Amino acid sequence: MPDTEEIDGDVYVSPRYLAGSTYTGDPALKPLLALGFDLRHDDLGNVFVSAPDHRVRLGYLPEGDDDGLWRINAYRDRFGPPAWGVSFNDAAPTEFVTAFTTALAHAYTAGPDIYLAPPDLKDPELGAFDAVVPLIKNGWQFQHPRWGVMELQPPDGLATLEYTTGRLDPEKELTTLEARWHLWGGPKSGHARWYATATTQTPTALVKAITQSVSDPAPLPRWKDSMLSRLRESAQLTPVTPPAPPVPTPLDVQRAAARRPPALGTRSVPRWSTTTVAAAPAGPRR
Repeated sequence: MPDTEEIDGDVYVSPRYLAGSTYTGDPALKPLLALGFDLRHDDLGNVFVSAPDHRVRLGYLPEGDDDGLWRINAYRDRFGPPAWGVSFNDAAPTEFVTAFTTALAHAYTAGPDIYLAPPDLKDPELGAFDAVVPLIKNGWQFQHPRWGVMELQPPDGLATLEYTTGRLDPEKELTTLEARWHLWGGPKSGHARWYATATTQTPTALVKAITQSVSDPAPLPRWKDSMLSRLRESAQLTPVTPPAPPVPTPLDVQRAAARRPPALGTRSVPRWSTTTVAAAPAGPRR
C-alpha cells in the first residue's frame, strides 16, 4: 500500500465504476506523451495529441460540442477516415482512460499490425468474448438475451456492457452511442453516469484493457467532497486514514480504575537459613 500522503484522495471508492472522474486528464495523456506524441491545444482549452506518423490521434475536449470528453482514433491512411474510434464521456473515471491509453502505447510501440489489428473476421463474436472474460471473472453476469445484443452486468446492476452484433453504420459508431461496444456505469439518471464506446474495428486487446480496469475489484481513491452526491450515496466509501481512537474522558478513566484488579498486599514470608539453631534443653523425665 502506498503511503497515505501519496494517495490523491481521502476515501477509497468501491466498486470503482462508481468513483467518477478525477477531473484531470494528465494521467491518461502521459503514456502517449512518453512516446514522443505531439501535444497542441486551442484557445478554448481543448488538447490534441497525435503520434509522430499521425496515425493515432487523441482529443481531450472539455469545450467540445457534446459530453464526449475523450476521443481516440487510429488511421490506416493519415488522410483517410478513422479505422477505429474509442470515446469516453466527461463522467468516466480517468483510470479507465489511462488503462486504455497505456495499452494503446504498448500497441503503438509494437507497430500497425497490432494497433490496427482488426477483430477475427471469421467469428467476430468469438473473438470479442476475450474482452468479456475479465468481467465474467469478476462476477459480472449475462442478462436476459436480446436479439443482436450481448449484455453483462455486475450484481448491483449499476454498470453494463453491451456488445451489438450484425452490421453497424461506421459513421454512427464514431459519432453516437450506436457503437459495437457500449459500456456505462453509475446511477441511472443524472450527471453521474459515465459511458465509453468502441467501434467495430477496435482491436480486442484494447477493448479488454477497458473491461479489465472497469471490473477490477481494487477501489479507487477520491476526495469525498469532490464526488457527486449520487455517487457518494451509491458507492461504498472507506477512509484512506483510519480515524484515531477517541480521547478518554475523565469518566472513562474513573471507570477503568474501578475495573482494575486490587494490588497484591504485603505479607511476611519465612526465609531459609543455613544457621544451626541450638536445641532447647529437655525437661525432666516422668
